Amino acid sequence: MSKSLAGKTALITGSTSGIGLAYAKLLADQGANIVINGFGDPAAIERERQALEQASGAKALYSGHDLTKPAEIEAMMTEAANAFGGVDILINNAGMQHVAPIEDFPVEKWDLIISLNLTSAFHTSRLAVPYMKSQKWGRIIQTASAHSLTASPFKSAYVTAKHGLGGLTKTLALELATFGITANCISPGYVWTPLVENQIPDTMKARNMTREQVMNDVLLAGQPTKQFVTVDQVAAMALFLCSDAAANITGANMTIDGGWTAQ
Repeated sequence: MSKSLAGKTALITGSTSGIGLAYAKLLADQGANIVINGFGDPAAIERERQALEQASGAKALYSGHDLTKPAEIEAMMTEAANAFGGVDILINNAGMQHVAPIEDFPVEKWDLIISLNLTSAFHTSRLAVPYMKSQKWGRIIQTASAHSLTASPFKSAYVTAKHGLGGLTKTLALELATFGITANCISPGYVWTPLVENQIPDTMKARNMTREQVMNDVLLAGQPTKQFVTVDQVAAMALFLCSDAAANITGANMTIDGGWTAQ
């Protein structure tokens, strides 16, 4: 089986679990060097790092830097450059959420969400682009959200950050269009992850609902298909965007949301 990304290096933020780890696994399967980033149990992260190397036949590096701090982002990008020369594929996936009415929204939570979900993508992009330009090839992918295109109440910081990612992506696409570098968003709806699954029992209790009612009437209320997006479906879109077939897809926002934003 051919390794379509052999010789390329992919850096994925927020990739020790969930969607980010799915990206890392699929790109490793195609032979890419991988830089993963995020928090978690050190032993579990090391197992995943070793598994990525086995899958890719290349190298995998773990960088645990805090993406809310520009100096640490610079250190992470320097580590990647020292190990691999630079980053060919950048996937900005790190993020967090907080839900509260605007008048009660903690200022520190706003600052943290904007910093992690949006500002970190600016810093990783500005640092990755010079190498991509030198190679005349690059892929920048943002994990946005259906909330990059629509809004929900009580999620002011998250919705703002995700809309901002969409604007940053369009700007990058225009600036880099003649350098063989594309920039795109992937905007999933509700994705089936352990984080989502673990919310179900508490919601069942709080709302006096069955598991099926919580899934269909709460979590999937906005998705006409009534099906969760899977991490593998999101990762498959990223792999396609890295391919030569997607060389003229740039500045796009690729929705995988079961029809949510079509309404």
